[in-house]
Amino acid sequence: MNDPAPAPNPSRVSSATRAAPAPDAADVARRRPLSLRTWRRAGIALPFVVLALVEIAVRAGWLASNLVPAPSEVAASLYQMGAERLLRHIGASTARVFAGFALGSICAVLIGGAMGLSRRLEAVLDPTFQALRAIPSLAWVPVLLLWMGIDEAPKITLVAIGAFFPVHLSVVSGIHGVDRKLVELGKVAGLSRAALVRRILLPAALPQIFAGLRIGLAVAWMFVVAAELIAATRGLGYLLSDGRETGRTDWVFAAIVLFGLLGKLSDSVLKFIEQRSLRWRDTDRASDDAVESHISDAHGATHDTSEPGAYDATPPRIGARVPTPPVIAIASAGHDHGE
Repeated sequence: MNDPAPAPNPSRVSSATRAAPAPDAADVARRRPLSLRTWRRAGIALPFVVLALVEIAVRAGWLASNLVPAPSEVAASLYQMGAERLLRHIGASTARVFAGFALGSICAVLIGGAMGLSRRLEAVLDPTFQALRAIPSLAWVPVLLLWMGIDEAPKITLVAIGAFFPVHLSVVSGIHGVDRKLVELGKVAGLSRAALVRRILLPAALPQIFAGLRIGLAVAWMFVVAAELIAATRGLGYLLSDGRETGRTDWVFAAIVLFGLLGKLSDSVLKFIEQRSLRWRDTDRASDDAVESHISDAHGATHDTSEPGAYDATPPRIGARVPTPPVIAIASAGHDHGE
């Protein structure tokens, strides 16, 4: 009969484990991941790096200057255009985008909310709206010219059509995605239909509605290019078309750059409003900060003070908490206000 294998000595295992050499500060710093702020700075620097590379490629003759102008030439063209003329083009396009986006978003929220609350209305209107959503922007141009002439009305209407469908779809999907348990809780608490929409459905659907608004705003900036083909004499879309017809590629790229800057600026404003309106939400930023805290704790393992030079290989305790959204006091709100 074979004798059982001797059990390992705990003291030897502990001493072997604790005899691991302590990592120096430089090694820990190399293994520590970059913070989220560093990645954001890299994201801001990326466009400037790309512009610098394009400048070098054009100056070195790797890219044809008549097809891709150097960024310095684009900046010089904008400077030569003059502030008054440039602001006139920017102001015209911005006004059309904001007017069309506001009109399309209001209609989308109202109609989408009605369709989200009524399955019958959705069954009637959804096939038509899905067919209209597939129509390209340029296909609306001759129709709007026939109906509204060549004034500002067809331009704003075309932008409103582009902004309508993303917002409409997000409103309907956001209302349908509300947890049914919250709706049932509101009914049990005695909330009226209007109070149910105001206290439960609308707050729960707001994250998806804001996502649709940001997409609709981006589509509005794209549709304004087609809108300014309708007998326009000012606007960034007109500047882009004029540069194409006259062979001024610097004007074309200048209009593209300005479209990108204005789109980013307007999206940042809408994102700021979203963050202020949804401060109760468990955001991705809080989760990222918690993950970075966990990783930093894992890389910064502590040294054992009981034995000089010994390294404690015990994994660190992860105790960071991710904030959770507050509980909505539906029942108390309903009884307090008598709704």
